[in-house]
Amino acid sequence: MDDSMNFVPSGSGTLHTSNSSRSLPSAIASASAVSATLATAAATVTPTPQLSSLSQSSSAIDLRLKLSAHSDSVGAPSGTASTTAIRFYDIQHQSASASGSVCIGGQQGNRDCYSQSGQCTDYLDGQHSQQVLNSLNRFRLHNFMCDIEIEVEGNIFAAHRCVLAAAIPYFNSMFMSDMREARQKRVVIQDIPANAFRQLLEFAYTSHVSISGDNVQQLLYTASILQMDTVCAACQSFLIQNLTILNCLSIRQFAEQYNCVALLSSVDDFAMEHFAELRKLPEFLMIPIEHLLDMLRSSDLKVNNEQEVFELAMEWVGKAEQERKKHLPEILANIRLPLLPITYFLNEVIKHPLVVENVRCRDLVGEAMSEIMRTRLTSNIPATTPPLYPSESSYTTSCSSTQSLNTISTTLNSTAPRSFTLSTSGLLPEQGEEMQQANSSIKKISKVSAQQTNLWSNCRPRKSAAGVIFCVGGRGTSGDPFRSVEAFDWRRNRWLPVSDMNVRRRHVGVVSAQGKLYAIGGHDGTNHLDSAECFDPETNMWHTVESMDTHRRGIAVGALEGAIYAVGGLDDTACFQTVERYDIESDKWSSIAPMNVQRGGVGVAALGKYLFAVGGNDGTCSLDSCERYDPLLNKWKMVANMQHRRAGAGITVLDGCLYAIGGFDDNAPLPSCERYNPEDNSWTLLAQMSCPRGGVGVAAMGGRVYAIGGHDGVRYLNSVEAYEPLTNQWTPVASISQCRAGAGVAWADCRVDCLLRPPSMAISKDSGCAPCLTGVAHCV
Repeated sequence: MDDSMNFVPSGSGTLHTSNSSRSLPSAIASASAVSATLATAAATVTPTPQLSSLSQSSSAIDLRLKLSAHSDSVGAPSGTASTTAIRFYDIQHQSASASGSVCIGGQQGNRDCYSQSGQCTDYLDGQHSQQVLNSLNRFRLHNFMCDIEIEVEGNIFAAHRCVLAAAIPYFNSMFMSDMREARQKRVVIQDIPANAFRQLLEFAYTSHVSISGDNVQQLLYTASILQMDTVCAACQSFLIQNLTILNCLSIRQFAEQYNCVALLSSVDDFAMEHFAELRKLPEFLMIPIEHLLDMLRSSDLKVNNEQEVFELAMEWVGKAEQERKKHLPEILANIRLPLLPITYFLNEVIKHPLVVENVRCRDLVGEAMSEIMRTRLTSNIPATTPPLYPSESSYTTSCSSTQSLNTISTTLNSTAPRSFTLSTSGLLPEQGEEMQQANSSIKKISKVSAQQTNLWSNCRPRKSAAGVIFCVGGRGTSGDPFRSVEAFDWRRNRWLPVSDMNVRRRHVGVVSAQGKLYAIGGHDGTNHLDSAECFDPETNMWHTVESMDTHRRGIAVGALEGAIYAVGGLDDTACFQTVERYDIESDKWSSIAPMNVQRGGVGVAALGKYLFAVGGNDGTCSLDSCERYDPLLNKWKMVANMQHRRAGAGITVLDGCLYAIGGFDDNAPLPSCERYNPEDNSWTLLAQMSCPRGGVGVAAMGGRVYAIGGHDGVRYLNSVEAYEPLTNQWTPVASISQCRAGAGVAWADCRVDCLLRPPSMAISKDSGCAPCLTGVAHCV
């Protein structure tokens, strides 16, 4: 690409002819005479001196060097050359006069067009506007019929008022006003660079401008003063295309200074995506407080965990501690403190000298401690090995003993400054089957917490650290089960292909445990399965594990206290009430106490120290009954019935409650949803989904419940929608690539980055599914 900034000769000229004594009327007696005169003048034009050099303001941001290094910098698109210059051509600028024409039998643009109606023919010359612009530009270059001069930094530019008013909004406003400049022969414009003005004046006459790293800053600034929006947009686009780690911060400063909204938004997106590399630059610690707070507030900030955010913020404050520590309360208020590991929170955050010496900081940390306590008490999450993101992982972890809760209180009170003390003495019950005392205590703590103003009452992880939802197997319109797996990238609202399973599976049970994903049982299109396999996000590979004792589909699985439970299911002859327990460490399955009711198409989730089995089908009808399993007693106990009977529903846990989404009753798929509160043992109906979904997959992530795929009674679905508890509303999100029902869906605590790979190879297909003999409605 041409790197030159010069598109047409610079400066203005004076018209000279071989017969200068001729009068103007005789010189333009015919169109051919004018053309000949101008052609002669072009050969004898006297050039003007070079424009005066432009002195760079001390406050200006020099982007030239950093833009020229684009191809060697992180963030440049792979496989493409750096964009050192572009030539912007505004097609609308020169063809606006023809934009409203209707042509029949021809094309508008550079071709002639005809429109016939009766005896009338409308002719449109597609070259006309370009020819007029070219002629006007020749007139300007030779100072022919020019009626105004623009002075910029001592340089004089001859022009035509009508052209300036038509092409540059700044002059249009000037000439239509009562300003003195509207009547002057020469207008002086202050505070803009002459080089940039020359290029924009040429653009007004030609619709062309060359943009490069050398001139983009001055062009954008000058175009914004002159209100030339198309050039501003072209300059911003050029900068966006050339964003790198090295120039990102300086371009953002420029965009903010001159209110370039589109550029600022793109730079911020780039900075969020490349935060890990950006924070390593020395100049990052020099960003203003407003920029830092913008990044801390964003859920799009790409980090591994909140610990990185806290450490960066304290490093920024430490760079100029005396003048920056006054900002610490506002900084801490935008760090998601309750998501920090407890040990790190106790050892690093509350003991930090700058936190201890600031009263407001101590209050903020105290509020964060209250939220940590509330979350772990209501979710029964152990303090000894706390998950990083409790709201998402509560269904795979639980409290092993009441002592864990006491440990939190003891540790917090012994470690924190006196003003942080939070007592829970006398609130924790003795161990036993019932938890009435615990529920009463939790309610008291929740009530106290609700009365206090707490910034983190609905604290959610940042998108990049929120984990991943996996959609595994299932089947679609063809009827053949899938091996394929998809993963949801919340930050970019997209689904990514992940390594295929070893076996095709529909109505498969899927759960996350100890950082891995397990797919258990199901149907492969020919046989019911007892096999199981495990996916490791670190290696992006599946491997087989020990098989169950029973072949089953419509199975549900849950993880509780380091073990996986395979619950219920069915084959072609019966629905099961049997349950098997898989020990991850020993890779062995064993039978445990059966449920009270046979349940095929059951939903399962772990909440607190119990495993809940919800709905299903007993071989005769869909069920509204639910029961919970206590691993300490090896016993199932019935709990409150749902509001609706459901088989093939999606079950998940969010913020200490069970959610039952969709499913089938005996007649049709359901759009309804309900939530179970273990504190009062009751189900509450929620807002309905946008459509019925039987055989739907459900998981919770980032404070929302996602309903994925399913069957609406007519067709298989690939649509996905998310439920927001705070607003009680469902909103659509990105669809999965294939229509699926009977897929296994689970959330896992892993990063999207390690899952990126080329799409899976095409899947060969079996002869189809074996016929269903049970008549269970949820088998779609």
